[in-house]
Amino acid sequence: MNPLHPKSSQESHSTNRRNFIGQLLVAGAGFSVVGCGRKSGNAATDGWIQLFNGRNLDGWTPKIRYLELGENPGDTFRVVDGLLSVAYEAQEYPTFGERFGHLFYERTFSHYRIRAEYRFVGEQVKGGPGWAIRNSGLMLHGQTPESMRVDQDFPVSIEAQILGGNGTDPRTTMNLCTPGTNVIMNGELHLPHCTSSSSDTFHGDQWVVAEAEVYGNETIRHFVNGTEVLFYETPQLDERDEDAQRLMAAGHPKMISEGTISLQSESHSVQFRKVELKELV
Repeated sequence: MNPLHPKSSQESHSTNRRNFIGQLLVAGAGFSVVGCGRKSGNAATDGWIQLFNGRNLDGWTPKIRYLELGENPGDTFRVVDGLLSVAYEAQEYPTFGERFGHLFYERTFSHYRIRAEYRFVGEQVKGGPGWAIRNSGLMLHGQTPESMRVDQDFPVSIEAQILGGNGTDPRTTMNLCTPGTNVIMNGELHLPHCTSSSSDTFHGDQWVVAEAEVYGNETIRHFVNGTEVLFYETPQLDERDEDAQRLMAAGHPKMISEGTISLQSESHSVQFRKVELKELV
């Protein structure tokens, strides 16, 4: 772990925010802008905002591969008994068909701590890839859903990958995956697509608390049940990736200072009983 404390000066935050606003994607190039200024969600104690209200999907919009923004076949994303759930109805999903999905929150964030309580339930839908069993993620610093291709599988983003165990083998959670992005780790540009954390393995349907502490383009830390399990720095677009190239051609800076947050549907049912966020200054 890097012992350095994340930078958090007001000057640095203001500069990052100005830079981002000045370089947002333009609609004329096929991308859409999500504003950062409007507060939304339900206020909680100590500055925490409840992104999920426990009743419905207000404030969230699905983008499922091969479908238009907002389409949600068979209520893939739904609220059941107060839980934000990913589920696959047999009529709509006789087979998965690589229809990876993401549920996007309505605004972007830069410096924040996000906390989600999740568990995996049931069986994987038929046709889901083997690596996607008990697999979901918190997509951070992501592109806007409007800027995704209709057949794009994952948004360009930093993924805090959440995984469940198979009942036997070790399998960490709150790993790092980098669709269209790279980070700095241990002082060097880190190119592997996925990197394991140091977390325990969580088998069965137990609830797990996943957190990420994000400081713009500076540092990101992952936590599981309150314990830090991964640290990296300087999130940035990957110039080798076609979707990242499209973003940069449209004016997005290579260095990522803020972006969208989304939850994944990757072929295995998962439930969230809390998704909350605290902005950091």
